[in-house]
Amino acid sequence: RFGSDVPLLIPEVNHDHLELIKNKSGAIVTNPNCSTIGLALAIKPLYDAFGIESINVVTMQAISGGGYPGVPSMDILDNVVPYISGEEEKMKTEPLKILGKFSNNSIENAKIKISAQCNRVSVIDGHLENVQIKFKNKPSKEDIIKVWKEFTSVPQTLGLPSAPKKPIYYFEEDHLPQPRLNRNLENGMAVSIGRLRECEIFDYKFVVLSHNTVRGAAGGTLLAAELMKAQGYLNGIIDE
Repeated sequence: RFGSDVPLLIPEVNHDHLELIKNKSGAIVTNPNCSTIGLALAIKPLYDAFGIESINVVTMQAISGGGYPGVPSMDILDNVVPYISGEEEKMKTEPLKILGKFSNNSIENAKIKISAQCNRVSVIDGHLENVQIKFKNKPSKEDIIKVWKEFTSVPQTLGLPSAPKKPIYYFEEDHLPQPRLNRNLENGMAVSIGRLRECEIFDYKFVVLSHNTVRGAAGGTLLAAELMKAQGYLNGIIDE
């Protein structure tokens, strides 16, 4: 994932990183970690509009994120496991590459300080993340919501089959988003955000939800392949 010539791809966020593999006879393109994808989609429009200095994120990750056969039932029922091996390091480092600037056939990582704590919770699907964020140029709450609601990108412009019509949905209700209610929005390909409010330590805090096995895994992979096909990266590999 951290090879200098390997795009760590979220199609709405860093589609330009595919330039790394242009004119190559073979290449690897990979998904980020499932919990990284929800965070990166939420902060991408904010990073572009206002700049970001630092982030603190605490995840509540579904048991399906652990893969098969998963977490033993005696460990997770009526319980929260406050550690997921390797997850916090990915959350701290992957967004920096994903939000990095592509220039001169390389990626310059974004300069954001990220602290992460990752927890496994007794939910089947859907990663919920509490995010605190400090901006370079602090916007108003209204400006943040406007940027989220207006966010669109290349997959939407191209009308790719797996692309959500809207990548980000913002909920005004205090009790949303919730995994059981919102994880399947746009067939599991959109992220849901809510509870934006000012923070006593950072500038703002909010909650973001993503479907870890759809947007964070199979669906994200399919969308990446669709983008590569539409932009000609699979010519000669996949017939029309």
